Amino acid sequence: QVQLVESGGGLVQAGDSLRLSCAASGRTSSNYVMGWFRQAPGKEREFVAAISRTSGYTVYADSVKGRFTISRDNAKYTLYLQMNSLKPEDTAVYYCAAGGGLPGRWSRISTYDYWGQGTQVTVSS
Repeated sequence: QVQLVESGGGLVQAGDSLRLSCAASGRTSSNYVMGWFRQAPGKEREFVAAISRTSGYTVYADSVKGRFTISRDNAKYTLYLQMNSLKPEDTAVYYCAAGGGLPGRWSRISTYDYWGQGTQVTVSS
C-alpha cells in the first residue's frame, strides 16, 4: 500500500512558476513509476507527466512539454512537478499517482494503482 499526499498548489498569474510535491509513504514507493495527472472543471482527468523508478526516463504530455519538469527523490520518497510559464489553461486539480508498466502505458489512468487527493492550481490571466 502506498499513500500519496500532494502539496504546493495555489493561485498564480500567467507566466509564473509553481512546484508541486507529492510525498509518498512507505519504502516501497521507489518501486513504482510515478506520474502527474490533472483534471479541470467539467473535463476528464488527463495525463501530464511520468517518471521511471530511477529517474532515467520521463514522458510528458505535448501541452506541457518544455514548460513542466517531473523529478523524484527516492531518498525522500517525494515526487516533484516544476511548472514554469504557467497558462490559464493549466488551471486544474493536480494528482500524483503510483503504478507500473512500460512507458507506452504511462499516460493511461489504468496504469496507476495509487492516487493522491489532489492539489488545486489556479492560473489567472
